[in-house]
Amino acid sequence: MSALPASPPESRRDWVLRNLRERIASGELAAGERLVERDISAHYGISRGPVREAIMVLEQEGLVVSHSYRGAVVAEIPQTEISEILVPIRLVIEKVAFRDAAKAGNEELRAALEVIVQQMESAAHPLDARRLADLDVAFHETVIVAMRHTQSLQIWRTIQPRVRAYFLRDAPHHDSPHAVVEQHRALLDALSSGDPQRAEAEITEHIGIYLDD
Repeated sequence: MSALPASPPESRRDWVLRNLRERIASGELAAGERLVERDISAHYGISRGPVREAIMVLEQEGLVVSHSYRGAVVAEIPQTEISEILVPIRLVIEKVAFRDAAKAGNEELRAALEVIVQQMESAAHPLDARRLADLDVAFHETVIVAMRHTQSLQIWRTIQPRVRAYFLRDAPHHDSPHAVVEQHRALLDALSSGDPQRAEAEITEHIGIYLDD
């Protein structure tokens, strides 16, 4: 584990939270592995309070589950959860967001997405799986945020940590990281077309990939 910086730019809880979240998403902390407050606080050189608070947030995000006798353990993200829960929720949220974004013709949004796609190209070669996953999440969240659907954004941010985790889990296993870039280029082209039906069809096909894994 990394040591806590002498003057971290965030609270101790948030620093521990970010580090644990990264290690869970990357698979360094595997599903079923226990998160023992005493051990984590010793490694980070801090009190157990911030560690306990960070674990509670991770539990709220669905990345950790607590058991009566085992304590907190890293949660699994089974394929059934992806296909039966996360993908359907994403479809409901993103079909509306992408359809409305195509109708809106927001040039600022298109420019922001173009930058993200270019950054994805850099992350794909040589492959930086973590950055590619982060940019993947950023692309979709940028569209949702731009459409200002408050309830959709709240739901998205509830599932986003687990969405990011399965993006990161799958990123190293893509046949070609460049295929991920091209998928998002196609999404951007659909949005730029101004055709809501095309945008909705493109995002439906894109998210539906995870139903076949």
